[in-house]
Amino acid sequence: MLPDNVLAGWRLALSSLRRDIPVLLLYVVESKGSSPGRQGFFMVVNASGEMEGSIGGGIMEHKFVGMAKDRLRDNESILAIRRQVHDKEAAKDQSGMICSGEQTLVLYSLHQAEANTVEQLIASLEQYNNGCLRLSPEGLRFTEQPPEKDFYFHRSSAEGWVYEERTGFKARLFIIGGGHVALAFSRIMRTMDFYIALFDDRNGLDSLNRNEYVHKRTILNDYAGLNGLIIGGQNHYVAVMTQGYRTDDLAVRALLSMDFRYFGLLGSKAKIGKMLAAYRSEGISEERLKRLSAPAGLAISSQTPEEIAISIAAEIIQIKASPKGEAS
Repeated sequence: MLPDNVLAGWRLALSSLRRDIPVLLLYVVESKGSSPGRQGFFMVVNASGEMEGSIGGGIMEHKFVGMAKDRLRDNESILAIRRQVHDKEAAKDQSGMICSGEQTLVLYSLHQAEANTVEQLIASLEQYNNGCLRLSPEGLRFTEQPPEKDFYFHRSSAEGWVYEERTGFKARLFIIGGGHVALAFSRIMRTMDFYIALFDDRNGLDSLNRNEYVHKRTILNDYAGLNGLIIGGQNHYVAVMTQGYRTDDLAVRALLSMDFRYFGLLGSKAKIGKMLAAYRSEGISEERLKRLSAPAGLAISSQTPEEIAISIAAEIIQIKASPKGEAS
């Protein structure tokens, strides 16, 4: 789910508890195949009919929301786990959908004693931190120590199960350069699960000032200082798009020794060819240079800032969905 929708869901949960309105979580704790409800999707439904989020849409979501409303109207506490198979030929647990795949849902009534836990989770999300949400028959738990995996689900028996999730943004995107392409690119990437940090060395730049989509903006004295502000990581993505060759070169040199999931450089083939030739002449290895996606973006004959932004976003989505280890 999109971070803004996640926050909206937990805020509704807390508001409901504070108002003493019964509230229910519908949580996708496991998904397989082409299930429309992916692991980590959730809905919050309260007895007043307010709701936020999604568990995949369609007739299945409609059915479970109706069930939640019925239980809430009757003031019933509920803790249940339900497998849903999206195939009308399935022997049991049919969801009513035909998109194939399956998902496992937990229906969980939140309790007044968990209001402080939800409040801590919201504070962590608002501060762009990572933490660990744990849901089990023992209740809802939250800690500020993130788990190693983004998601974990284990079911030991019909009644024995545990679900853990790395809360907050799963990936971080560093945009180097705040021009018109960066503005269009930020707008697109804000709709995805990325914490976005933008860096530029031009204070007062119009396109930088208008960029309301990033989570943090940093004005640098020199792009060479990036190596003290950015670290490598398998969930870290970098896109270099500064105003020219010299500043691109400074940014790339500052970060080239680090490993990222994606490291893209925007520019013409001629400019990039010249830059790579200089690096090779200095003895920088081909293995290291191959980690640089240059020119950045899928080859879709993009021309405008918006088209270029889409091409880079598509390349990042492609890399993000590929097996880990295929980093730039």
